[in-house]
Amino acid sequence: MVEYSPSAATPTETQVFHISPLIRLTLLLLYLSLMGPLPFLADATDAAVSPMLLAVGIGLGGLGIYGALGQRVEVDSDGIRVAYPVWIRWLFRGGWQLPWREAQALRPRSTGQGGIVYYFVGADQQAYLLPMRVSGFARLLGLVETYTDLDTQDIRPLAQPWMYFILLGFTLLLLLVDGWTITTALQMG
Repeated sequence: MVEYSPSAATPTETQVFHISPLIRLTLLLLYLSLMGPLPFLADATDAAVSPMLLAVGIGLGGLGIYGALGQRVEVDSDGIRVAYPVWIRWLFRGGWQLPWREAQALRPRSTGQGGIVYYFVGADQQAYLLPMRVSGFARLLGLVETYTDLDTQDIRPLAQPWMYFILLGFTLLLLLVDGWTITTALQMG
């Protein structure tokens, strides 16, 4: 884990953390590779669903994923805030914010896949998910420790970069197969 020096940040300066570009690229390409051939296959097989309607639905789904991956975390001396781009906030309820003075604990919870995620527990006992897929995660944890008395020493990112490199590699292979599938579907149609 990369060490973070709290003295590197100005207390009043807002620090912004975005989802890792590797994660964003991988997930967008995975969506494209899984959905891209469907309109071509629907056309080639004379499916009951219109290829154009399918393409529009896939495009809207892609916009939703792009918007979700636009999530950002803002940290300053007052608190932490998770927000989405303005054009998609209506779909994701706009995110959340937690003043540092209300952050009482960081609690782990296991996921269905066997990983561990962490939640801030606010003064109202509401849980706020700690964003773990951001670039500069170690720096984010350093800021949490700087502004609160919470111990972040045992917290690790949910997924390591090598996992996304492997997924990206398989996604690129799938895109090659998609190219062959689309070419074949166009020749049939």
